[in-house]
Parts: sequence; structure tokens; C-alpha cells
Amino acid sequence: MSRVVLVTGVAGSFASMFARRLADLGEDSGIDKVVGIDTMVPARDIGGTKFVRADIRTPVVGKVIAVEDVDTVVHLDVNPPQRGRAGGAKELNVIGTMQLLAACQRSATVAKLVLGSSAAVYGSSPRDPAMFTESLLARNGVRTGFPKDIVEVESYVRGFSRRRPDVMITTIRAAQVLHPKVDSPFANYFSNPVLPTMLGFDPRLQFLALEDALAILVEAVVNDRPGTFNAAGEGVIQLSQAARRLGRPVIPLPPIGFAMAARRFIRAMGSDIPPDLHRLLTYGRAVDTTALREIFGYELTRTTEEVFDDFRTTLRPGVLAVLGGPA
Repeated sequence: MSRVVLVTGVAGSFASMFARRLADLGEDSGIDKVVGIDTMVPARDIGGTKFVRADIRTPVVGKVIAVEDVDTVVHLDVNPPQRGRAGGAKELNVIGTMQLLAACQRSATVAKLVLGSSAAVYGSSPRDPAMFTESLLARNGVRTGFPKDIVEVESYVRGFSRRRPDVMITTIRAAQVLHPKVDSPFANYFSNPVLPTMLGFDPRLQFLALEDALAILVEAVVNDRPGTFNAAGEGVIQLSQAARRLGRPVIPLPPIGFAMAARRFIRAMGSDIPPDLHRLLTYGRAVDTTALREIFGYELTRTTEEVFDDFRTTLRPGVLAVLGGPA
């Protein structure tokens, strides 16, 4: 049976690559057409994807689903604040999701929803377990910003699943994809010549390879993989290790006012990070991926350390590396 897949946020760097990957699969995979929707025209080539310029925060998304006979929706338009994107991130993440789910609920054709969620749903706090499994909840780190958005988004999706139990739902809680072609908070952070850190803290971090992220979502679309799954490269890397490998000097800042001071520091270097990234730079976070391997059926190809080292080779060496400092 032919399938029509709708991908939201297709102007985003990752979503545009995913839409093209789906379109390139062809009809042999059972996918007849891929439709991409966004308020902005994609900067990257999206291949055979049909682009529709529309806002998921409006009822237009329901008309797109109806006109195109969409049966599978991949919601990737839930992101941290990004430079160059119109509208507030909060409104797009939360209101956009509500409108999209309302359209899916009214649709007679939608049979599958794949949510590109984030490990940020677990927050980041000193009370966190060593590894978050999918059954655990945030301890104390989702009061504001993107983590709060993603908690609300997943809550709306669970409500939708109760109203439409006939729709298969897959939720992928992914760690940040670290790749030069994907705009992410940590890619921007590590690209700075000097890295502001929290005095007295050395957080554990996890990253996901671009190819793994694309392959996991493709698998969720092409086959039936209901449930919620963490996705992150195996193992962790500490922030101090990352800085040494990059050859970047760190500037330890005091805990009081760290978020504002770090953001001002990075803006002075011509870059930016979301205001809520400071908690991750303080306490870190790690997730368990056993369910992804044993239930979803996907074997990750790159560890967190390998993902980081791949990314490191795409950056200019830091001043410490040039001067022959520790690497």
C-alpha cells in the first residue's frame, strides 16, 4: 500500500535532510510521496519532497493533510530557539503541536505519528540518576525554556493517543545531533574559541550521530515501531575532556548568574546558545538506550565519543592545540 508522509519543520537543517532521505527511498519502501511543510523555504535541496509553505500553528495544516491524503506524520518542528527563525520558539513548539494534533485527530487518513522528541524531556539537575530510562521522569529541570516545551509536547501527544488509539505513535527522545551540517546548541557552543563553563562542575554529555538519527526515524516511518525510545551514542564524554580535545581554553564562571554571563560571553564572540543550555552545562545528562536496541531493533553505529571526535575534525584547532597544549 502506498504511503504519503508529512514532515513538519522541513526548512530546518536536520528535517530537510530527513525529508530528502525519505523521498530518495522511492516506492520500493512503500512511500509514494513525501510532503514537507514549513513557514520558510528550505535552504537545502529536499530532493523529491513536495514543499508546502504553511504554518502548523494555523488550521492550514489540516487542509494540507486532507488534500495530500497524508497517512503518516513526522513531527520535527520542535526545536530550541534558533537564529533566523521567525516567531517565538515557545509558540511554534507548543501551539504548533496542538494545532497539528488537532488536524490529525480530525483526519480519517492519518494512521501513524512519529514525534522527534528530545532527551531534554528529562531535564538536568543534581538529583538525576546515572542513566535515564524511558519510564523515568525529570527530577528538577524543566521549569522553563525548551525542556518545558518538550514536556508539554509529549503530554499533548499522550492525550492525542487516548483520543485516537487507532493511530500508531512512535516517540524518539534523541540526544543532540552533533554534526557540522546540523544547527544545534552544542555545535554552536563548541565552535567558539573559548568555552564558558560552570565553576566546580564537569557535566557528562551524550551526542547522537547524524546517520543514526536519520536511520532511526526512517525505520519508525517504514516499519511499525510503537513506543517511546531514547536515542544517544553509547557512553559519555565529560565537558572538560571535550574542551581538551578541541584545544579550547575554558573560562570557569561562578554559579550565581552563570546562565546570563555565559550567554553574554558567547554573544560577544559572535555566536549564541539557548538560555536553558546552562543546566546541561552544569549537571549534564545521560540516557539508557537498551529499549532502542532490544525493542525498537536498532543498533547504534557510533558512540558518543566517536560522534564528538568526528565533529572535532571539522573544526579549526583551538589555540591550546596550536600551541601544543593537552589534547
